[in-house]
Amino acid sequence: MRNFLARAIIVCLLCTTLSGCSPSDSGESSTGQTDEITVVFVPKLTGNAFFEAANEGAQEYAGKYGFRVEYSGASEAVVSKQIAIIKDAIERKVDALCVSSLDATALDDVMKDAMAAGIKVATWDSDVSGDARTVMVSQGTPAQLGQMLVEMGARSLDERGKNATNDAIKYAWHYSQASVTDQNSWRVAGEKYIQETYPNWVNVATGNYYSEQNAEKAITVGESIFTNHPDIDLIICNDSTALPGQAQAAQNLGLYAEDVTITGFASPNAMRDYCKAGVLKRWGLWDCQVQGAIGCYLAYYLAAGNELRVGDRVNVPAIGIVEVMPNTVLDPNAYTAEDSGVVLLPKRTEFTIENVDAYNF
Repeated sequence: MRNFLARAIIVCLLCTTLSGCSPSDSGESSTGQTDEITVVFVPKLTGNAFFEAANEGAQEYAGKYGFRVEYSGASEAVVSKQIAIIKDAIERKVDALCVSSLDATALDDVMKDAMAAGIKVATWDSDVSGDARTVMVSQGTPAQLGQMLVEMGARSLDERGKNATNDAIKYAWHYSQASVTDQNSWRVAGEKYIQETYPNWVNVATGNYYSEQNAEKAITVGESIFTNHPDIDLIICNDSTALPGQAQAAQNLGLYAEDVTITGFASPNAMRDYCKAGVLKRWGLWDCQVQGAIGCYLAYYLAAGNELRVGDRVNVPAIGIVEVMPNTVLDPNAYTAEDSGVVLLPKRTEFTIENVDAYNF
């Protein structure tokens, strides 16, 4: 893994700038570092570049800061398999969990079982209900991420001669599944932003396209979008499996960035070749290695005997100060309690052919 700590320091500086204080201002809490504390780090699925990179970041960070991360996931994005992994962690009496949930509520009961068993529970990337964990490490608010997805599409449309502001742009969403928390919230926020900013755009598939984080299915679903809507202008893939699948589908059919605009969220490594081949112009993400590190550190921090409450500021070593915000920062109707909150990553990144080689994750 290249330059993780360098990127972490950059994030630290940005956090400090945004928060208006330095790490020394916060009073760093002692965790009583010990490698006897184990955090079970659960992705939506293994083998996906996003989750593997997050695990890389978490493992390197844990090795430097005195705890153990056990990466435990299934090769398929199946809720029952996530539940089985968490049940196994409960039976083994691990110290902490840090989970990216496949479903907004389906893991609630087993996560509450873990909490009742004395296991500290955090989420990252995709959440459960607020009363089924202590803290969520989020890549950004739905409004931030929904707008980012739409604006990346709008810029690429303009670059290929469309007028994103005035044209009746035909578009569709392609992502994992209807029940996943994060991606659905981005789509809802993106739709709201489209209605406010680009009212002439037309959603040609209001039921959306789903490929269940299955790499092969993402290609076949991607091809079906082109078959069903041969005149489509824009496909937004707010899922790190759907985006490379959609790009491969376009390439299979001989379609490039001058023919159709594809954008979304995926790691730079997953999309670099498609970008250089001219299949898409831009896409985005956040530093998932830093996100994995923060998520696992906060789970460890709790397991080491510390509390996290809304309003608390924690100095995450080599990364910077993070603030625990209320769950309503992600959803105005969310569960609220002093001991249940959200930590936001401070930045997101747009990738293009000009900067993609500067990243390796």
